[in-house]
Amino acid sequence: MSVHNSCGLCRVEIENVSVKSGQDVLLDNINLEFHCGQLTALIGRNGAGKTTLLKAILGERNYTGKIYYEKHDGKEMKNPVIGYVPQQLVFDKSMPVSVADFMMATTTKRPVWSGYKKQQKQNLIQKLQEMDCADVLNKKLGSLSGGELQRVLLTMAIDPMPDLLILDEPVSGVDATGLDLFYKKVTYLRNTYHIAVLLVSHDLALIRRYADKVVLLDKTVAEQGDAEDVFQTEAFQQTFGYFAGEEKIWN
Repeated sequence: MSVHNSCGLCRVEIENVSVKSGQDVLLDNINLEFHCGQLTALIGRNGAGKTTLLKAILGERNYTGKIYYEKHDGKEMKNPVIGYVPQQLVFDKSMPVSVADFMMATTTKRPVWSGYKKQQKQNLIQKLQEMDCADVLNKKLGSLSGGELQRVLLTMAIDPMPDLLILDEPVSGVDATGLDLFYKKVTYLRNTYHIAVLLVSHDLALIRRYADKVVLLDKTVAEQGDAEDVFQTEAFQQTFGYFAGEEKIWN
């Protein structure tokens, strides 16, 4: 694990980024920036380009334009460390694989059936403790609740501590208690390690509570700013069918 306050990234700048699939325009001239120590939420209707933008940032989608990472000294960061938590992990829940086995498989070349050293297991416990889920270490991966599994994936996404943490609807299907704990941990990571966090979520109440900045996408940047301002715009009303002042958003 990286030490506290080891942030090297200052900001991420996305400049004139466009993505096409044949004749279809998936993203059109995206211009935005977000900073370390900031949680930026991407919102928009289905098909607005949120996942496409994440894939472009992750290097999984070809694009035109530029994605630039700037260090605190003003120089370009050539190889930023990016952590990623997916919407869900697809796996056979009947597999007899423990959380420890799963985590070790991503950090060592040795087959998990060969076992691992006491110090390696202690390292896993320390990492999980930071996310308040050390008690799941010996549980079968398929027996975890949605919230427990997402905190395990979050633990793995921050080892090593990233410059940018991407969360792609990471709490779909997670109960309210698990959801609240997950985002408290994300807030802790943002504040403690001063990393940049980019979140895709449909939960507007959650975004209002945790996001520093909101970007409304509709294949391009329709609006951006703090949640209260973006949620009162005409573009938001056209996208979601109501203004944020209506009580049902916050229930």
